[in-house]
Amino acid sequence: MSAASTSTAPTSASSSEALPTAEQHGIKEHSDGRFGFVPVQTRSARFKSFDVADFPAVTGREAVWKLSPVAKFTDLTGGTLDGSAYDIDSTPLADVDVSWVDRTDARIGTAGAPEERAAANAWSSFDKALAITVSGEEAKEITITRSGLGSAPRAAHTVIEARPFSQAVVILQNTGTARLSENVEIIVGESANLTVVTLQEWDADAVQLANHFATIGRDARLKHVVVSLGGSIVRVNPSVQLAGPGSDTELYGLYFADAGQHLEQQVYVNHDAANSRSRVNYKGALQGAGARTVWIGDVLIGNTAPGTDSYEQNRNLVLTEGTRADSIPNLEIETGDILGAGHASATGRFDDEQLFYLQSRGIGELEARRLVVRGFLSEIVQHIGSKPLEERLQGAIEDELRGTEGN
Repeated sequence: MSAASTSTAPTSASSSEALPTAEQHGIKEHSDGRFGFVPVQTRSARFKSFDVADFPAVTGREAVWKLSPVAKFTDLTGGTLDGSAYDIDSTPLADVDVSWVDRTDARIGTAGAPEERAAANAWSSFDKALAITVSGEEAKEITITRSGLGSAPRAAHTVIEARPFSQAVVILQNTGTARLSENVEIIVGESANLTVVTLQEWDADAVQLANHFATIGRDARLKHVVVSLGGSIVRVNPSVQLAGPGSDTELYGLYFADAGQHLEQQVYVNHDAANSRSRVNYKGALQGAGARTVWIGDVLIGNTAPGTDSYEQNRNLVLTEGTRADSIPNLEIETGDILGAGHASATGRFDDEQLFYLQSRGIGELEARRLVVRGFLSEIVQHIGSKPLEERLQGAIEDELRGTEGN
């Protein structure tokens, strides 16, 4: 599918203003360009395009890439990608259609557009899109599993559509090895209630760069959950537009970074309609030398969104020395007519009072630490809404915690 690119390029100083051509009184030209360069100030003003050729090569100095190990995945941001269909595993389910569709499918491109080169490279490269279409008012749950993507650079595109008044839980389960750049579009119709869970349990060498774009209709609800446990570099960036009056979204994230892992999430919530509501809650734990997590949360309350109710938070628990957690919440408000808006971020070690309380009741230090971490992360697991998956993830957290023994 070809689509026209949309540009929101930064403006420069008026042509009538003379720009210095040399260093003057200690003033030097900025590395981003001339003195008159004005950087993009709002998330909504970022450049967007479906064509990878519209984006310059990634250097790592860009705002969207500056916290990522870009040298480790240049093949995904600028190389040739295999965009062919791949094997999936799913169980047939009434009122859920899973099929491959052409790039010309009318739904493709309606939920959002790439803001960075890896997403545009994937968009320019895929041959067919995996379409998951949900209908029917009865609640249902389906799991789509990918496990054989291989080690060659690959592109993928997925469209998830919840038709008006439908209800479903869609679980995207990722295992095995991969070098993958992908886009996922989520379209939530009027009064639909959709939960999308993306579960990253890749092999230790896997690299995944994923962008999720969602648009939510009138009185509709989207719960989006990101669980990142495996992989070498995993970057899952959800972007949600509350497009219809009364639309609602809850975005949850759980991640556990071990030694050498880079787990990243850049979240964007755009309140574009009146009386919309959003809640963002991401929690992560880090252990081992070189464990790295990045969370950036952007919330925009537009001037077309009176009655907005919004809150975002990120919490990180550091378990060992040698880790790093970056946590950056951002909030933009363009109207004074809101119910509430706020953000919070915290990164720290164990609460000594909690550990003392547990130890004073006969629980050993190691088990006490495991109980604290389990309770910290379980809050996110309990929001998923799929009991079998919640139980399995509690076991996966236990497996991760066994790695803390002896540290």
